[in-house]
Amino acid sequence: MVEPQILNRKGALKAENIPTEVLELLNNGKIETVNLTEWLIVNHIQLIKTNFSGLGISNSAIEKVLSEIQNQKKSSTMNTIKVVGEMLYQELKDKKEFENILDSLSNHPSDSIRCYAPYLISLNEKLKIQEKLNQAKPLVADKHFGVREIVWMALRPEIEKNLEESIVFLIDWTKSEDENIRRFTTEATRPRGVWCKHIDRLKENPEIALPILEHLKSDTSKYVQYSVGNWLNDVSKSQPNFVIELCKKWQKESPAKETEKIIKRAKRTIEK
Repeated sequence: MVEPQILNRKGALKAENIPTEVLELLNNGKIETVNLTEWLIVNHIQLIKTNFSGLGISNSAIEKVLSEIQNQKKSSTMNTIKVVGEMLYQELKDKKEFENILDSLSNHPSDSIRCYAPYLISLNEKLKIQEKLNQAKPLVADKHFGVREIVWMALRPEIEKNLEESIVFLIDWTKSEDENIRRFTTEATRPRGVWCKHIDRLKENPEIALPILEHLKSDTSKYVQYSVGNWLNDVSKSQPNFVIELCKKWQKESPAKETEKIIKRAKRTIEK
């Protein structure tokens, strides 16, 4: 049993201040990280060595995953997670235990291990984009910030390849009661995005995503408001008139404080 004071910790702001006991539990996959400092310090090699055999992953697959981690040209937490997810998919895609291992990864107590799961979904050549999104939905709604960020980054290339189809599908998600699911619809389609390849079609033709944006223009969640505002701020750098006209339209149609917050964030580059 993990002591309550560890489970309820706020988390150290500096890596050197993370207690040894907490670090060991994180690296052994026994507890979740509680902030970015902890998330970035997790030793994925130790995590994999400690947990993968118990998930039904073969020793040969584990060795290949570890080798890929160690052979990275640029090592970072996000890249390591991507490397692990991609390598696992290659090793497991034709195995009968694929679905069981994916389920174990997706529901693991460690958020760091859950982060590997989105790549097994996004890379699955047997699934259409709607099926990938549906299968990833529990991870989209994950209570942990790290998993939520990784899942949109993993699925974003697939969304770009199937842009109109994805947007039509995601319109329904804008009506979800879960703010994490609503936020995914804009975060995964941000024209410029963060830590990811830009979606050039949306930079030049943002109207493609209007059905999503319209549904969220007065969202009550600050989490969603920030994402919608950031989406439009991205576009303001390539299509400022689109953002100006849309904001004027929204001010008339939806004179709510939530809409005003989105508009303020959307126009921050334009008004510099």
